[in-house]
Amino acid sequence: MRRQPPITRLLASAALAALLAAALGGCQTVSDVTGSLGSRTAEPPPATPQRAAEVYGERYRANPKDAVAAVAYGQALRNNGQREQAVAVLEQATLANPGNKVVLAAYGRALADNGNFKLAFDVLSRAHSPDNPDWKLLSVQGTALDQMGRHDEARRYYDSALKIVPGEPSVLSNLGLSYMLTRELPKAEQALRQAYGSQRADARVRQNLALVVGLQGRFAEAEQIARADLPPDEAAANVAYLKQMIQGQSQAKGKARNAAPMAALNQPD
Repeated sequence: MRRQPPITRLLASAALAALLAAALGGCQTVSDVTGSLGSRTAEPPPATPQRAAEVYGERYRANPKDAVAAVAYGQALRNNGQREQAVAVLEQATLANPGNKVVLAAYGRALADNGNFKLAFDVLSRAHSPDNPDWKLLSVQGTALDQMGRHDEARRYYDSALKIVPGEPSVLSNLGLSYMLTRELPKAEQALRQAYGSQRADARVRQNLALVVGLQGRFAEAEQIARADLPPDEAAANVAYLKQMIQGQSQAKGKARNAAPMAALNQPD
């Protein structure tokens, strides 16, 4: 069977809302947790997510109350796609280490990964404070609010994060996706263009921009942006699928209604 390109798989499985949920949630790495739990000597990380889960799992099982081991194991599980297990491990770590903000941050991220957005937001609120905010956690809280449909609140969190780190592409990308969720595509493009212009922009930022450009019907431009990270045939296949989906939605609505062609993509299957 011919392998479907990423946008094809995502859009076909759960429409635009699910794609945005994946993009907003993202996949965090071990280095994403803010703060320090100790001064252990740095060592090379395991080569694969599976190996990382094994290595850190052994350390965690040797002492489940060790906050360093629990956070490393929880993040390794997340990176390996074992989201429910990561939540369970980090929930126990919060009980064993009450008030530890680094553990709370890791637990909140794991909850957001697993779709527990309300609890994730509440836990992350305890992982930092208004007098000492963490921009990464503000951004994750914004994504949780977006997933709960509280878009105006989410944007206030992104704005707060950007006051700490002006021009940070990961926050701008989340802001752009927030506007995409409410079909404010010009605003979405503006935020993503700003993120795209940063030297720190990664492949996810570029693909998000390609998507929002394509959603506005500028398919050739979308394909050109996507080609920065994808093989030409895969970029073309992504854009062709998006174009076909837009046209299908437009025809289903009927010409007389003159509705926005992507509006239905914000609804779950």
